[in-house]
Amino acid sequence: MIKEAVFIILCFASQVFAQSTLNSADSPYAFIPKGYVITETIRGDLNKDGLEDYVFITRGTLSTGIVKDEMRGLLDRNRRGIVVVFNQKTKYVLALGFQNCFSSENEDGGLYMPPYLNIYIQKGGLFVHYAHGRYGYWRYIFRYINSEFVLIGYDREEAHGPDILSAISINLLTKRMSIKENSNPNYTPIKLKQKWMKFSIKKPIRLVDFSDFDECKSTLFEC
Repeated sequence: MIKEAVFIILCFASQVFAQSTLNSADSPYAFIPKGYVITETIRGDLNKDGLEDYVFITRGTLSTGIVKDEMRGLLDRNRRGIVVVFNQKTKYVLALGFQNCFSSENEDGGLYMPPYLNIYIQKGGLFVHYAHGRYGYWRYIFRYINSEFVLIGYDREEAHGPDILSAISINLLTKRMSIKENSNPNYTPIKLKQKWMKFSIKKPIRLVDFSDFDECKSTLFEC
């Protein structure tokens, strides 16, 4: 776990909207690219100007994305994307757009159900949260800084039912991370022992650096 803690998930962008030539519009829905539908709308102030911004979760509509599962029947496995639109009172401005950065919720999870994706806005931060039921969760926290969304936090918790087996919390603003591991050699009962580590990072990790949250490369921190 300690070795894992010095890694943070980083993906490299390759799927920016080709339709993003439209810079401003009278409606936030004008930035949804052709061939995509909105599956979820999240609203909140992301750039601290007191206005309610929009985050759209989109889905492709390709017929090739519809597959037949022996157990569950027809499933829509078109990948999902994200569109962030800023409200500027008299117009709306595209802040960010990716077509296929999230997998479908209908992917085959193998022995487990696929993790549930929940995107929300809290205290000006944009949260990308994956909940994996009784097995824990992981989440990315982005904040709009210097005209771009920057990763400011990463949390991961591994659990077995109500028991937390380990937990990592990385703060990219303070350059510190908390690591909690079970210190009981007999495994149960769980006794979490917390350690703190410092790290350095050469440049900010931006949301535009993420093209696929499912297939991420790891960047080693200098701890």
